[in-house]
Amino acid sequence: MAPAAAELGRRFAAAGHELALVGGSVRDALLSRLGGEGEFDLDFATSARPEETERLLGAWGSATWDAGRAFGTIGARRGAVVVEVTTYRSDVYDPESRKPVVAFGDTLDGDLSRRDFTVNAMALRLPDGVFVDPFGGLDDLAGGYLRTPVAAERSFDDDPLRMMRGARFAAQLGFDLAPEALAAATEMAERLSIVSAERVQAELVKLLRAPDPVPGLRVLVDAGLAAVVLPELPALQLEVDEHHRHKDVYEHSLTVLRQAIELEPRYGLDADGPDVVLRLAALLHDIGKPPTRRFEPGGGVSFHHHEVVGAKMTARRMKALKFDKESTKQVARLVELHLRFHGYGGGQWTDSAVRRYVTDAGPLLPRLHALTRADSTTRNKRRAEQLQRTYDDLEVRIAAIREQEQLDAVRPELDGAAIMALLGVRPGPVVGRAYKHMLQVRLDDGLLGEDAARAELLRWWAEQPESQAPGA
Repeated sequence: MAPAAAELGRRFAAAGHELALVGGSVRDALLSRLGGEGEFDLDFATSARPEETERLLGAWGSATWDAGRAFGTIGARRGAVVVEVTTYRSDVYDPESRKPVVAFGDTLDGDLSRRDFTVNAMALRLPDGVFVDPFGGLDDLAGGYLRTPVAAERSFDDDPLRMMRGARFAAQLGFDLAPEALAAATEMAERLSIVSAERVQAELVKLLRAPDPVPGLRVLVDAGLAAVVLPELPALQLEVDEHHRHKDVYEHSLTVLRQAIELEPRYGLDADGPDVVLRLAALLHDIGKPPTRRFEPGGGVSFHHHEVVGAKMTARRMKALKFDKESTKQVARLVELHLRFHGYGGGQWTDSAVRRYVTDAGPLLPRLHALTRADSTTRNKRRAEQLQRTYDDLEVRIAAIREQEQLDAVRPELDGAAIMALLGVRPGPVVGRAYKHMLQVRLDDGLLGEDAARAELLRWWAEQPESQAPGA
């Protein structure tokens, strides 16, 4: 599948070093997932130290980089093949440190033993192509299980982020955590607090980008990991009152997430891959409900202003997870706006109210469309169809108003008749020039008002040679 792998194996062997294809590259090759649209991202492990790896890759590739040098990783590209080559490693965690302590190892088996799960602890020695599977990863791959190469407690203690990776692979691959791995994660969940927010955020984003993130999110919640890194999510598991007067907010949110993902293509939100902003907004849109829940007289339940509270909570959580400011702002704004449509009722909004809906959403409007539609999870088919039809009507009105305003926007405030009347001229080139001038004024300065527009036309006319002609 990737002849470059064998070629690199020969180059490293000629220099006296071992090289093996490892990790996700081997796993994905066995799952027929390696390479997409002719591109290959290949991961290797080697006995060579980073400086020697850099020299060998420099002679092979068209470009190299060493951003991962501190972890023993050198990257390179040649054509459609991107490779990362990492020196055999044996890293452990200082119990009080957020960063791994990197130590280089000497053997492939030792390197594989420090990997997160057995399905990622298989290798292919190069250039001879010998398959290496010291921990039974192939069997686990066939069975759809995520087991750790060494005792789960030891593996998770060395790198607590591996517990989150288990949730991520549950989403990406559809695999189940082995019972002992799930039990260890549940027991050690609090250990995840030692991991930096940046690393936690990166894993969460990878999980959310999966075709179906829900299985992974369930692992996070069921193992108690979400309680450490995203406590707002398990908090949605509100106890159901005896009269069952409100939905299971947790299950509702997972359904909204799935439905929002299905709507990404409809609104062109998948052009650059999964839309993490929309997915975060769908997952977090109701996190303001637990703190705003009130039991009303007669057995009702209310969540007044939960969208406003939820927006503030979303911003705080995303800041804590070190998300960038723009993404944080966008997700919080979507959470704040997600109920706005419900004031539309049966379409009673004025055109002004529709304009405000569009203006308040700004560039987030396609995402707000998707989120609002996804937020309908009623099992009442008639009610669900009615909500979708009503939103269809709102989108039609938005399109019509936009089209009209775009047409209006390119028209000057004074038309040809008004120009001729004010200047006292007949139809001809002068009228065309005056019209073009007033159009440019409209585009540059916006609406001036009739009096100001007339004054501007007269100012322009005074500078034209025709205005000096006798009788003008």
